[in-house]
Amino acid sequence: MHTPDMITDLAVMLLTAGLITILFKKIKQPLILGYILAGFLISPYFPLFFNVEDIDSINLWSEIGVIILMFHIGLEFNLHKLAKLGGTAVISAIIKMGGVMLTGYLVGILMGFSVISSLFLGCMLSISSTAVIQKSFEELEIKGQKYSQLVMGTLVIEDIVGIFMMVVLSTISVSQSVAGKELMISLALMVCYLVVWLLLGIYLLPTFLNKVIKVMNDEMLLILSLGLCFGMVMIANFLGFSSELGAFLAGSLLAGTIHVERVEHLTGGVKDMFVSFFFLSVGMKVDPHAIVNYAPIIAVITVVAVIAKLIFATVGMLLSGQTLNTAVKSGFSLAPIGEFSFIIAALGVSLGVMEENLYPIIVSAAVITTFLTPFLIKNSSSVTDLLQRKLPESLLQKLHQYTSSDQTDDDKDTDWNEYIRKFVSRTALYSVIMLVAVMIGIEGIYPFLAETLTPLSASIATCAIIFFVIAIFVRPMLNPGNALFTSLWLKKRANRLPLIVLSAIRVILTATIAMIPISVLFEINPAYLFIFIIIAVLIAGKSNFLSTAYLRLETQFLRNLNERLIEAEEEKGLHQSWLDTELHIISLIAPESADFLGKHLADLQWGKVYNVYVVKIRHHGKHIILPEPKATIAAGDKVFVVGDLKSIENFYRLVQMKPSKPPRTLKKFMETDYPDADNALSVCAIKVTGNESYAGKTLKNGNIREKFHCMVLGVQQSGYPIIMPDINTLITKEDIIWVMGSNHNVSVIVAESVETAEAADFRPLSRTDR
Repeated sequence: MHTPDMITDLAVMLLTAGLITILFKKIKQPLILGYILAGFLISPYFPLFFNVEDIDSINLWSEIGVIILMFHIGLEFNLHKLAKLGGTAVISAIIKMGGVMLTGYLVGILMGFSVISSLFLGCMLSISSTAVIQKSFEELEIKGQKYSQLVMGTLVIEDIVGIFMMVVLSTISVSQSVAGKELMISLALMVCYLVVWLLLGIYLLPTFLNKVIKVMNDEMLLILSLGLCFGMVMIANFLGFSSELGAFLAGSLLAGTIHVERVEHLTGGVKDMFVSFFFLSVGMKVDPHAIVNYAPIIAVITVVAVIAKLIFATVGMLLSGQTLNTAVKSGFSLAPIGEFSFIIAALGVSLGVMEENLYPIIVSAAVITTFLTPFLIKNSSSVTDLLQRKLPESLLQKLHQYTSSDQTDDDKDTDWNEYIRKFVSRTALYSVIMLVAVMIGIEGIYPFLAETLTPLSASIATCAIIFFVIAIFVRPMLNPGNALFTSLWLKKRANRLPLIVLSAIRVILTATIAMIPISVLFEINPAYLFIFIIIAVLIAGKSNFLSTAYLRLETQFLRNLNERLIEAEEEKGLHQSWLDTELHIISLIAPESADFLGKHLADLQWGKVYNVYVVKIRHHGKHIILPEPKATIAAGDKVFVVGDLKSIENFYRLVQMKPSKPPRTLKKFMETDYPDADNALSVCAIKVTGNESYAGKTLKNGNIREKFHCMVLGVQQSGYPIIMPDINTLITKEDIIWVMGSNHNVSVIVAESVETAEAADFRPLSRTDR
């Protein structure tokens, strides 16, 4: 019986790879080099061994290997990990990659390579090998040291930048030039693609998995995970992006779920098998004659790559605030050319834009840098000692001052910096969501409706759908009611004009986006409607119904985004730790000259303006717990205010009230003994059964304050805590609400839940300030 070539090739490849990797494991060398050597042995360039026949099948397996590899890189990435990496990893990665990329590009030009080939060369040299570095750290037993953690963080950023690199290189390769307009359009579309799929994925995927995970065994979860991976690859290709981008995004969506470890374990064997095909294919493309012919070029590129990485990685670490010792050790660790470089090289060859002799050159350089890495890491301390002896003392002192951890508050971000950062990020995020809604409506919904409806009816229906989506996100887009805005508004009069301008920009931007469907679908000049659209935007921003709809979306999204953190905290018994860390209380003495004396609390609007709430007033020995909106404050009164720490600090500084004690966490405040139980404050957590009078209603319509004389400090929905919730927050069954009031009033609201079902977590933390 004739054996198909594919079966024969598979046997030859796997047996050769298995035997060679066993040998490399014995001599303590990276397995990647073993796969490359095995690929070379079965390639047409080594005729003394078995040669593979079905090259097309091997290329297909290799492509699947790249997809699975990118999927696993995505599984190791999540937004929380990126946030924890901080500025060091981002700054060092960008400086190192940018510097090495430019150096590699210039070296390529000087060696006579084309512009595009030189660009590919710079990109390939700029990325370091995660696998080789991780293996070296393990063998040298330095994995837990500070600089090794910074290096691994930098590699995470490099992988992310590598994804963007591939999109840029693909765009440039198609146009055969560095065209700014096409490049910006491609990057903008990619950002929109990433944002939309991340938002939809984070909102839908964890919820779906949590509903079906009980009926899924390992086999079903494996199939579903790989189906998601290749499904995202298909969507990415349909939209004109690379397969690698889709696979990475699929992995990153699963990375935020509580099932990621299980998915990673189940797909690990699939990854190992198919990734081995990729590295085997790399070895099969190594032409020994090309290596001999281009030996001087390989030597130059290797030296340039190592030296450039040492210099730029060290400089990046120094500029990010790390010490000279940490920076040098990190720089020496990032020398090896990475496996991502092979993916970029394969991309260049497949697109037909990179000179083919670059492939064996970059593989040869990568092999050499792999062998050099352990030597460089072990000798980094000696280089540090040499630099400290040879560098001028004045330069060492400046480096010490720059990298010192003893920085004053003046060195930290100001309120303006933080506000601008949030303004840009929130405006960009919600603008992208609205623009994508417009694009989907015009390009997708309208053509579909136009097949069954008249053009006018289809246009009206499409606009209605688009405007509903836009309206949901208008309030968070426009809402400036936060502690930073208030702090800046009241800190200086000079701040008010720029704040007004920034708010106006948001309104105009939202109105402009809303005009697009009118202009396109009705073919009229929307300039005549601009004022009416702005008014409609402002009205939508005040809508309680739309606010409630958005808050439900936001809560579910944030709950899914923080799913792994919530589970980890619940396992440690910390699922309600936000009460300890976030909420603070302070007692203030009202001065005689204060302009708020005698005014109703409702008129002062401290909750809206400062995001703090008066929970008690002590007036001439009389205790007023949760004072009514018409209550007033007199000179000498002791006022107790609750809120987050920044809001409290802004409040007492701006209203010029003197604290009687420093701010304390709410729990510490409540744990203070106080003999007068009648005038003590209590806080408890109540699990909503669904039969309470306020269940299924917003906080505004639930009338908890009016009926029970209690204040809701927080709501916990599906494990996710919402501190000082918006009045439009909907209370649903299984929620946990934290309420504050007098001992008697708290007992009354608890009793309503106890009558319908046993209240959960009822722990009065009473007592008040002495």
